[in-house]
Amino acid sequence: MQGHLARLRRSLRELFPERHLYVRSGGAMRGYVLTSNKQMLAAGGIAAAALWMGVCTAAMLVNALSATKADREIARTQAKYERWIADRQARLNSAVAQLNAAGGNTQQLAAAVEKRHAALAMLLTQMKGAPGVAQALSPAIAKALSPGNANPVGRIEMVQLSQDQLLDAADTYAKSRADRLRLAFRLAGLTPSAYLPKNGALGGPLIESKDPRALAAVLDVEPAFAERVQRAATDLSEADSLSQAADRLPFARPANVAEESSSYGVRIDPFTHRPAFHSGLDFPAARMTPVTASGPGVVAFTGQRSGYGNTVEVDHGGGLKTRYGHLAIIAVHVGERVAVGQRLGGMGSTGRSTGTHLHYEVWLNGRPMNPERYLKAGAYVRQAG
Repeated sequence: MQGHLARLRRSLRELFPERHLYVRSGGAMRGYVLTSNKQMLAAGGIAAAALWMGVCTAAMLVNALSATKADREIARTQAKYERWIADRQARLNSAVAQLNAAGGNTQQLAAAVEKRHAALAMLLTQMKGAPGVAQALSPAIAKALSPGNANPVGRIEMVQLSQDQLLDAADTYAKSRADRLRLAFRLAGLTPSAYLPKNGALGGPLIESKDPRALAAVLDVEPAFAERVQRAATDLSEADSLSQAADRLPFARPANVAEESSSYGVRIDPFTHRPAFHSGLDFPAARMTPVTASGPGVVAFTGQRSGYGNTVEVDHGGGLKTRYGHLAIIAVHVGERVAVGQRLGGMGSTGRSTGTHLHYEVWLNGRPMNPERYLKAGAYVRQAG
């Protein structure tokens, strides 16, 4: 063992032999001795720095690939919707075939249609005013209004078929909107369930009963139809709750600027030219370009912060705060309630800055978050609307 250590020491000393460095300045000559130990220590420091930069670069790549995971989840969700629609269509065709085989009673069929209409009316009333609902349901409504069979029984069967198709369209719309909003919250690193009513109760008479069979008895319709109505109403109510919560979160862009000059994470500091953690996003633009609130809240701080120059901080509640730095001027005061898109000041280059830009940060419970994730979440929320 000692022999191996001796050979290792000899190899290291051969690799890092003692060197003499002579520096001449002002007519005087100075000599420096670089021992083998000093050279090995310097080489070890350089290797450690290289390893640290490699780890930081890997972390940045992982963060950049997070958006692709969200896209894959959307693709899986879409495929799931297509399977659901195909399954419901098959069950619908089977029910219509059984009804035709049995011949059916016109009065009983008409009564069933009327009861279904009442359930659908309650659901559509709850959906009234929801963004995008008209575009989602228009094809099914237009098909339901098209001329039907001249036979009375045939007409009633066509109405039932149209009711099923309309319910399918409403269920798909509600599920899609709720899933997209849930994905937006997860993309921002937030838990969707934390923004739903604390007691788990969602609004609407169609989802007050947890048991679909009880709802079927109240509406006097078949249990399968009642379950589908309740599922659509539940998804719609959850989507409305998440949409209202999203309106209170900093999901908007803080400036009408298309490009970002520096992202969140490790970067080369423009002053020290060394790797350093950058806790926000930089938006470059002309001086006095409006800087706006990314969400509604209360102004918690205005003034100078070390390194940030003229700064505005907005408290959005729930532990969320946003910070806007390097401003040329500040247009709000502490305690003022601001709306999303309201002007907070103008871009500048105050503080530790190399040029006119906005430095924007998002903080959750005292920790800096990646603002890019909140901007992407805001884009998904707008698509869901």
